Amino acid sequence: MRALIAYHEKYRQYDLGPGHPYRGDRFVNAMRLFQEKGLFEREGVELLRPEPATEEDLLTVHDEEYVRLIFRLSERGIPYDVETPCSPTILEAALLITGGSLAICDAVYEGRADRGVAIGGGFHHAGRNYGGGFCLFNDVAILVERARRHGAKRVMVIDHDVHAGNGTSDIYYSDPDVLYVGLHQDPRTLYPGRGFVEEIGEGDGRGFNVNIPLPPGTDDQSYLYALNEIVPPLAREFKPDFIISNGGSDPHFADMLGNLQITAKGFHKITSTIAKLAEELCNGRYILMPGSGYNPKVLPICWYALTAGALGISDVDIKDPTTPPPTKPWIREEVQKIVDRLKKLLSPYWNCFK
Repeated sequence: MRALIAYHEKYRQYDLGPGHPYRGDRFVNAMRLFQEKGLFEREGVELLRPEPATEEDLLTVHDEEYVRLIFRLSERGIPYDVETPCSPTILEAALLITGGSLAICDAVYEGRADRGVAIGGGFHHAGRNYGGGFCLFNDVAILVERARRHGAKRVMVIDHDVHAGNGTSDIYYSDPDVLYVGLHQDPRTLYPGRGFVEEIGEGDGRGFNVNIPLPPGTDDQSYLYALNEIVPPLAREFKPDFIISNGGSDPHFADMLGNLQITAKGFHKITSTIAKLAEELCNGRYILMPGSGYNPKVLPICWYALTAGALGISDVDIKDPTTPPPTKPWIREEVQKIVDRLKKLLSPYWNCFK
């Protein structure tokens, strides 16, 4: 296996300021742990230093007027909204992070790599003409479009961030060639208040937008049950040419902004499952985009667990720095009800759920 990990020292400029939950030291701390764990000493794993994405790359997804707005705001240091600052340094980092995933995609389709990890990626709250939720540009969708340019006919996006990927969902809501599947906390309890089980797409894309909203307190066992009941059957029927997944450490039980109870070992199982599907269905073409997470004590080990799983590395030492809370016995029953409801809604569109 040949794997690329995209990283640039200027990623740390994506720092939204003192008191903000999104700080730039996340990148430095994660990469330090990767080095301590010997990740870059493993055969076939290489570090890639990306070039910034171009305005042309942004325009494959975003409206020109919106892109111009973000550039103007960034130049003047005016925030997009109360929780999403803009500045020249943040913009530079955003373009470099996006450029990292695009460079990996190029390498995969040009035969120089089999898969990769785009550190810091996954700005899934940005839509075609809007941002928010710490996100300026939707690098997930920009990566989808780069894969399509390389000839991918069907792309599967698996969003395992604790927050629903409303931007990615909106962009592909009527597109049957992009299968979006999001596992996230119940939107009645968390930003952005989107991603209900009934949101299954529209028009030609109906049935290709899949949301698995999980109750607060969902642990590894129930999360992986939902993942395995929905994602592999859909993937095998959809037959993607390329798989993308995005999500960092915010589903962890110790995260500040979410209320799921996933452990570090659980993160490894999530991406291991996706990586095995990629091997089975699309010659291993898979890019992980880990960027989220708001507890600096657990973020590095969770990003490492996600990365190791995505690269098919099983001989890893993954330990949570704190003890997980006790399992809530009623969670599994609630998750099963959600999964059953979703299968029923999707059954008119997918033979695997008939």
